[in-house]
Amino acid sequence: MEVILGSSAAFAAAPVCYSCRNPTAYSSENSGSWYLKSKEQNSAICFSSQSPDQSKAFKNFPRSFWWRNKRLALHCSFFGLKTECIPRLRKISISLQKEVKRVETLNNIIPSFSLHLIVGVMLFIALGVTVTKTPSWALTEENLLFLEAWRAVDRAYVDKTFNGQSWFRYRENALRTEPMNTREETYAAIRKMVATLDDPFTRFLEPKKFKSLRSGTRSTVTGVGLSIGYPKKDTSDSGLVVISAAPGGPAFKAGVLSGDFILAIDDSSTESMEIYDAAERLQGPEGSKVELAVRHGSETRHLSLIPAGLGEDGPLVGYIKLTSFTQNASDAVREAIETMRGNNVNSFILDLRDNSGGLFPEGVEIAKIWLDKGVIVYICDSQGVRDIYETDGSNATASSEPLVVLVNKGTASASEILAGAFKDNKRAVLIGEPTYGKGKIQSVFELSDGSGLAITVARYETPAHIDIDKVGIIPDRTLPVSFPNDEDSFCGCLQDPASACYLNKVELFSR
Repeated sequence: MEVILGSSAAFAAAPVCYSCRNPTAYSSENSGSWYLKSKEQNSAICFSSQSPDQSKAFKNFPRSFWWRNKRLALHCSFFGLKTECIPRLRKISISLQKEVKRVETLNNIIPSFSLHLIVGVMLFIALGVTVTKTPSWALTEENLLFLEAWRAVDRAYVDKTFNGQSWFRYRENALRTEPMNTREETYAAIRKMVATLDDPFTRFLEPKKFKSLRSGTRSTVTGVGLSIGYPKKDTSDSGLVVISAAPGGPAFKAGVLSGDFILAIDDSSTESMEIYDAAERLQGPEGSKVELAVRHGSETRHLSLIPAGLGEDGPLVGYIKLTSFTQNASDAVREAIETMRGNNVNSFILDLRDNSGGLFPEGVEIAKIWLDKGVIVYICDSQGVRDIYETDGSNATASSEPLVVLVNKGTASASEILAGAFKDNKRAVLIGEPTYGKGKIQSVFELSDGSGLAITVARYETPAHIDIDKVGIIPDRTLPVSFPNDEDSFCGCLQDPASACYLNKVELFSR
């Protein structure tokens, strides 16, 4: 459509034409009122350049400027500049230049000061975006590593309130106030950030410790045979607590029990020691000595232990002892079941005492061996149930034979998932004492420099929707105090009626 612009006095004689396709302006002999006329509609709109009630066309003139500015403000904000905003800012700058050239033909219509004011305001606001915050391209390598760790927690952490704090505000404050000039300072800033979550299982790991943790999930347990954790928050105890002592291991033979406190390792206090640092010290090379200060009740003992390799297989007499859920643990259980069946075994005892957990998928696979159908565990986050692990019985190997599961306060994490699945599905009789109560799931995230984060990403619920965190699994029956922990003595309690710990088969498998 072509629009005719002409003066009110000389419109018929000296029309001024403006084409929407090829805008061309001609000087007017009249500087007073102006017409905008559509050739097709044969109608005119008259407005004065000095009148406050201008036409809709004039009012809409700066709309493209306003719209571009609004999009920039909405997406980039006045208080921070994202990387993706830089190309957008350049596009807006180019668009502004084009708009200015387009409206140069209207300089005789719109007062010069109005055009300058519009363009000036838009450029001022757009440029204000770039100067109100240090642009992301100026971030240092150390800043970027900190942001990488922050982002991993932001995306994965189970508690989206982040322990009741604004996670975005913490990031901005940390970048502004925390020193990050060296890698050690950056690590300190990340540790400080993670500590604000008040979650002992969400930890920062330096490259060496991260590598040790990842390799530890693929190999047999070694060291003095201790699984350790932090004291529960409702206690005033400091240091590290023993979750379990592996039967037959050096610590077990020295009399270290679940619930004891480790006060020092090799003369280094554990009061502020990170759990992964302590685990590395306790899993020293085979043949070396590890000096421990261990408190049991009011008594403190000093022990000198020699780390040794610990096997995973127990005697095959209808009794399966699992000390941890390492890689391929489910395959080992299947093999043990088949071997025992070949020796006419028709009932099983699964000993999860002092099993501090391990690989979550292995716990799920072992549950599928014994269950013909049903839910194994619910995975929940801040929004509720996120995932359901269940079985249809297609992988069941021993779903019908009588089963007893032994648990104690050293039974934790993945072993609690397994025990809870057996109990709620009424698949096994649980005997022993309440379990540890670790109902949280951690995943490991590697950062670009080889360090990593262990982050609590979810929590467990049993098939009956019981949150076991800090509560544990309650067994069906207690086990006699005199019942041994080691597999060598266990069989005697089932075979020798004269033994103080004797349990006959009927009594053992009854609820």
